[in-house]
Amino acid sequence: MRCSVKGVVQGVVRDLQFLGNFSHGIYGMVFDAGSTHTSLYMYRWPGNKENNTGVVSQMLVCDVDGYGISSYALDPPAAGLSLRKCLDSTLAVIPANQLGETPVYLGATAGMRLLQLQNQTQSDQVLEQVTKVIQGYPFYFRGARILSGMEEGAYGWITTNYLQEGFIKHGFEGGWVRPKGRKTWGALDMGGSSTQIAFTPGQPVRDPASALGPKLYGYQYEVYTHSYLCYGKEQTMRQLQVHLLKMSGSTRPVNHPCYHLGDNLTLTLGDLYDSPCVARPVTFDPASVVTFTGTSEPLQCLNQIKNITNLAACSLAPDCGFNGVYQPPVSGNFFAFSAYYYTFDFLGLAPQSSLSQATTTIDTFCKRTWNSLKKEYNVKDKYLRDYCASANYIMTVLLDGYKFNQTWGNIYFQRQVADTDIGWTLGYMLNLTNLIPSELPLVVTGVQRGQWAAEIFFIVFAVFLSLLVLVLLWLWNPQDGRGNK
Repeated sequence: MRCSVKGVVQGVVRDLQFLGNFSHGIYGMVFDAGSTHTSLYMYRWPGNKENNTGVVSQMLVCDVDGYGISSYALDPPAAGLSLRKCLDSTLAVIPANQLGETPVYLGATAGMRLLQLQNQTQSDQVLEQVTKVIQGYPFYFRGARILSGMEEGAYGWITTNYLQEGFIKHGFEGGWVRPKGRKTWGALDMGGSSTQIAFTPGQPVRDPASALGPKLYGYQYEVYTHSYLCYGKEQTMRQLQVHLLKMSGSTRPVNHPCYHLGDNLTLTLGDLYDSPCVARPVTFDPASVVTFTGTSEPLQCLNQIKNITNLAACSLAPDCGFNGVYQPPVSGNFFAFSAYYYTFDFLGLAPQSSLSQATTTIDTFCKRTWNSLKKEYNVKDKYLRDYCASANYIMTVLLDGYKFNQTWGNIYFQRQVADTDIGWTLGYMLNLTNLIPSELPLVVTGVQRGQWAAEIFFIVFAVFLSLLVLVLLWLWNPQDGRGNK
């Protein structure tokens, strides 16, 4: 009898271990290979891969050392090696028995789109090397690819509304329902080499090339989205430098109205023209240098930025964005993230501020001297010197480009919603892992059907085995009442 009781106890332990492994949840990871840097996002959701509950949590964010993978065009193996530190960090988070089932994706954005335009062979080699490194880990690697600008905008829109429960939410009655009368949120994303806008307009989209019609949870949406390649923050700063150099003629140094008085930046012409987003002279000496000197002139800064933004009307006027692109009138609330958020957060304008407050704050900041800023802020020079120009560029895009003049209060400058970063990565993973079904989910419990059944079985089974063990122990005990008679 003693051996039988021991076997029952061991069996209970084995069952508890099995059910514990089942309850770990599912993990998924996405590398955001941007133009200026790469980040790894890890997500976790309950149950199996058919997650009908809409519960996804961000578990980890790891910033890869160095610049974006496109910067390794001349040394592709280094692009792959740069990912190792973040990949290693995930091994301690994901249970060992789930590593092989954890999907890993790498999506490259505008930096790699530009490299692809410049040199297809180099962009292919970079993707081959990052693939080689990720495949060396025990994960379920699902591929590395370059996203189109339209995809980047659309996935950002999906992420935003998924986190806001704009598609579906859990009702008080226990079922999953589409929120009545609840409008979707628009997404404003600005990276280093491109900027995206995506929203559901209040009128039909007139240009089919700018429209997407995803069916999510049984509801058909019409989404307008457009990506402006070469109009990300870093590429715009480069275009501004080239424009000022051209306008200066032979005058040296070149006055830069967006740089602060007392600040000087010297670049080689090789670095200045090293981008497909700028027009390079027919002949120039790459080793020659040019110096930009700050003048702290905010009004002149704003005017020069408008000169390079191309605010001319489009063929479908008055429904226009900028750079000759069609755009229906903006509608609803928007989250502005990435460079939008980082710039306005630095200036104390996030998550919201009035239009007059934003204008006054930017003007005051741009008038300050370089020396006064250096005394106040412990920020790297390359970031500190660009805040004035990037803030004026953001104002130009939002007001003159997207036409938020009358709806400025609808913009929320935020980095996260529900403790999860806003961006395209979550939407990308949700789409590729089929976590968002086209029809409404049938599950009415707060957890997955399989997980719910397993938990009920566990409770009943544990209670049964506990009672059985107590009965067996009582029958086996030689010191009970019958043994004393």
